[in-house]
Amino acid sequence: MPERYWRLLGRSVPEPGNPAGYAALAARYDLRVPLPSRLAAIAERHHPDSTPEWLMLTPRHAVEDTLQAHLEFALKWEGVGLGVLAALFRVVDPGELARMVRDKPTGAYARRIWFLYEWLTGDRLDVPNAGKVRSVLAVDPERQFAAPTGEISSRHRVRDNLPGTRRFCPLVRRTGELDRYVSLRLGERAREVVGRTHPDVIRRAAAFLVLQDSRASFDIEGERPPQHRAVRWGWAIGAAGRSPLTTDRLRTLQEGLIGDARFIRLGFRTEGGWVGRRDRHTGAPIPEHISARHVDLPDLVRGVVEYAAAAERSGVDAIVSAAAVAFGFVYIHPFEDGNARIHRWLVHHVLARAGLGPPGLVFPVSVAMLDRVGEYRDVLASHSSRLLPLVNWRATDRGNIEVLNETADHYRFFDATRHAEFLYRCVEQTLVHDLPAEVGYLERYDEFAARVQAEIADMPEATLDLLTRFLRQNQGTLSRRARRREFKLLTTDEVERVETIYGECFAGDPPAAGTDSGRRVRPDPHTRKRRSPGKRSRGIY
Repeated sequence: MPERYWRLLGRSVPEPGNPAGYAALAARYDLRVPLPSRLAAIAERHHPDSTPEWLMLTPRHAVEDTLQAHLEFALKWEGVGLGVLAALFRVVDPGELARMVRDKPTGAYARRIWFLYEWLTGDRLDVPNAGKVRSVLAVDPERQFAAPTGEISSRHRVRDNLPGTRRFCPLVRRTGELDRYVSLRLGERAREVVGRTHPDVIRRAAAFLVLQDSRASFDIEGERPPQHRAVRWGWAIGAAGRSPLTTDRLRTLQEGLIGDARFIRLGFRTEGGWVGRRDRHTGAPIPEHISARHVDLPDLVRGVVEYAAAAERSGVDAIVSAAAVAFGFVYIHPFEDGNARIHRWLVHHVLARAGLGPPGLVFPVSVAMLDRVGEYRDVLASHSSRLLPLVNWRATDRGNIEVLNETADHYRFFDATRHAEFLYRCVEQTLVHDLPAEVGYLERYDEFAARVQAEIADMPEATLDLLTRFLRQNQGTLSRRARRREFKLLTTDEVERVETIYGECFAGDPPAAGTDSGRRVRPDPHTRKRRSPGKRSRGIY
């Protein structure tokens, strides 16, 4: 096993043993691809310990060091690794693959390898059709999330349950964490909250949560937009999912998001793109992420759109699909600016199209992402860091980056497992904590307002809102300033009664979503990204 390969990837085996499956194939054929987030190896001892990055199997699982043996091992134990397979099929002799199929014409693994070769390359192996034999699934749903249905290829007798197309098809491994989240049926929990809440309260909660999501999306980028920009982007978030995703829709979103485009080219990039910082002495790029080449953008973005439509039709897990679409888009980075906020909008779009929650109710996932901004950055870097060593590039005269090798498959076929786990955590926080907290706050507010009106004085809605905010900011006590100014018409006894009513209504009330509860994590200004011709970005990608 070439030691330089593992130094390059930083993925050495955790205990004595030999890599197998995709790890062995990548090393043997010197495949410069981002490897799956979990690899497999045969340990020397009989009771090895697996890790999040390595599945360690016992010596009895050892296989011959051949192309066929490692391919079958990979499909059996690791699932379908499209990125590795696409690179492998470009360098191996098709005749060798054809011989494998002829040797086992009815074998399930041979037919899956044959199907994946022709699916990925568009070329036909020199073998006859499979004939009458029981069909098998292209993707094992016990190991990876796949489409519940799919057409059977009569040539291979393989059911195509891949969730995407050749243009774009990230895959997600089944993990204990993801299986637990799936079992929670979070969409049903949201509908239960809505079902026992007055429609007017839900309407007001929905309006507030949309605006909070918009503000959080700007906060993640380290921006403080004027109110009208936050409201306008909130309208776009609220409209997510109302119509199918198209390339034109993405362009329209960018136009509405940017507003003043005098210094930004709208539409797809026409040169390189990157995220990072610059050398303070030379101004040379120091990239943390390198975007897809501009010549590959039309095909890649079309693939994202096709994946969203296919996942919607087939019923692939909505949150897994949202992670693949949204993070795939932000890695591709098709625009000069606006990619990160559109990436978060895509989460809303996929969830809404899948009917995960009640119609018209937006889950403020950007608020949860802002709370977890450090983890968010780590998840984004989980693929970018594996991608960087594999991209050959040079700095241009304009301070941008020009990619010198083929990289499109790195964006088509990435492993989105960590991304799906992260998004599930955010959605769980939103549905289990933020949505109920906002609904609970509005119900308490209505009780407080009704009692103040009945027991103290008839106040306009704006005055009641102001009174509630003052009390909330001061832990249930009206400040001296408020008593002397905004509420000087209240007597001392009335103020005391207002404070008592507030305490009774809001006793034990958790902070509503988006309030100054002390749990907001603001972006570190020292990590803001520098501007470049290929990418104008601050904060998150």
